[in-house]
Amino acid sequence: MVDLKRHEKETLFPTATGEKEPFPSLHDPSSLELSVIVPAYNEELRMPVMMEEAMGYLENRQKQQPLFTYEVIVVDDGSSDQTTEVALRYTRKYGADKVRVLTLVKNRGKGGAVRMGTLSSRGKLILMADADGATKFADVEKVEAGLHDVNIKPENMAISCGSRAHLEEEAVASRSMFRTFLMYGFHFLVWFFCVRGIKDTQCGFKLFTREAALKTFSSLHVERWAFDVELLYIAQCFKIPIAEVAVNWTEIEGSKLVPVWSWLQMGRDLVFIRLRYITGAWRLESPRKTD
Repeated sequence: MVDLKRHEKETLFPTATGEKEPFPSLHDPSSLELSVIVPAYNEELRMPVMMEEAMGYLENRQKQQPLFTYEVIVVDDGSSDQTTEVALRYTRKYGADKVRVLTLVKNRGKGGAVRMGTLSSRGKLILMADADGATKFADVEKVEAGLHDVNIKPENMAISCGSRAHLEEEAVASRSMFRTFLMYGFHFLVWFFCVRGIKDTQCGFKLFTREAALKTFSSLHVERWAFDVELLYIAQCFKIPIAEVAVNWTEIEGSKLVPVWSWLQMGRDLVFIRLRYITGAWRLESPRKTD
């Protein structure tokens, strides 16, 4: 079974005045157009650039489209630096209705952080975006268009994935032969064991309808780097339409991925994901309401 429990402290967010209020639930009806989930682990230095870009875009869009409403949820994944305090500056600047900070009691991994933020969101659409700002935030319009292009079923489920596949040729030219081998090896394992038809499963810029987010994140087991793959595997098992859209992406220094070790860990996780579903150790079930 999927463990969706959270510490009592993780059910509350601080307001601009420092008071604590409870997060809503993904099971509740949406009350905003867009929720942006930003997983952050020791990102006090890189996150401000991304937040300035994102808030600038969102505020400008709201001025141009008065009916557009949004929130940004920064999920501090048990950081040892000032990530939470940096994020709270934006709460104090824009208000807690627009910027909320969820501080996890202990490190869960990127997948766990994204899930906790998603389960606490209010948006009709839910975007996950990395704290390093590697993807140009305005490209949210591209993934939105991709979402509308797919055949959204009566259940209103669809996912649109930002993709860096169009940059692969350039990446190969700048990488060592060993890292290129690891990259292609990982792509093969993703294709062979889990997800087919998606060229870039790992881009941290994905847009979900609220219904698709509930269906997939409620079934997610993997909480670290390979969580994207399981998420898309779950979506394909539920026959949720998935679009893949090219986005502008720039490599930002300070990545938490250790090139060789992280690729090996993800490769191991891919094998385990498939084996656990085949053997029935993990099963896909309808989302269950949790407190």
